[in-house]
Amino acid sequence: MFARRRPIRVETERTVLRLPQHSDFNAWTMLRAESREFLTPWEPTWSEDHLSRKAFTNRVYWAQRASRNGTAIPFFVERSVDGVLLGAITLDNIRRGPAQMATIGYWIGAPHARQGYMAEAISAVVNHAFTGMDLSRIEAACLSDNVASRAVLERSGFKYEGVAQSYLQINGRWRTHVLYANLRHDRRGRTDAG
Repeated sequence: MFARRRPIRVETERTVLRLPQHSDFNAWTMLRAESREFLTPWEPTWSEDHLSRKAFTNRVYWAQRASRNGTAIPFFVERSVDGVLLGAITLDNIRRGPAQMATIGYWIGAPHARQGYMAEAISAVVNHAFTGMDLSRIEAACLSDNVASRAVLERSGFKYEGVAQSYLQINGRWRTHVLYANLRHDRRGRTDAG
């Protein structure tokens, strides 16, 4: 008989990070819809069915599968005092063996931006990755003109590493991104590059 693993849950001072559930559909759809204009400049173009129940159901099943297989941990970020959905952060492309690394991506709803929630979530995910999963390197990428995202990464211990030309399609066009990394045993000094 196989023991069932408990779902991954990470708690911070003000937030709870957990896998998405089917019951999150309404909260997720409302937050994404009201944040659309805020998120559009920084995200890939949404599919026509992005906010549909079917697309959300597929997202939940993918999250369960990816977490179980150890390839990604897609967290929803909720406020601990009232359970309000704030955004999401995904530890993705988890690579084992000699690499021991992963990539993070995140978004926060417009009403909750610039209140420190995402910095708290990023720090918690990095700590979980380094101490709970024994990863050695976490990478992140963002658009060079996304000042808020760059600042939250730098406040969370990520250091600028370079530029990736035509890295992702954002809002319908290939965009160059700046690359950051956080190392478990980082001996690099503070950098002001970028």
